[in-house]
Amino acid sequence: MRFFETRFLEEAKSFLSELDSKTVRKVLYNIDLAEQTNDPRLLKKLTSDIWEFRTRFSGTQIRLLAFWDKSDKQATLVIATHGFIKKVDKVPQKEIDRAIRLKEKYFESK
Repeated sequence: MRFFETRFLEEAKSFLSELDSKTVRKVLYNIDLAEQTNDPRLLKKLTSDIWEFRTRFSGTQIRLLAFWDKSDKQATLVIATHGFIKKVDKVPQKEIDRAIRLKEKYFESK
């Protein structure tokens, strides 16, 4: 059973394309696992609207920020906005702001 389905905005796809293939496989594996388990270690709430997919691979912390889209009656979607390599303890506010802007743009164009 899947709790949600993940879709990737263009910036998230672009970020993933810059990673090596092993890292991408690990990120996608963790997203698939999060869809099936809803595990907070893999998908964590950052703000009331923004969540992060969390992957640690080869000592690197990879983050994909995302939001929920429950407007579709058929499926609950999680939309990955963009990704970054986490270098400090807290997620930088500029990354959260960027995800919020992409979320607003997504719903405006829907």
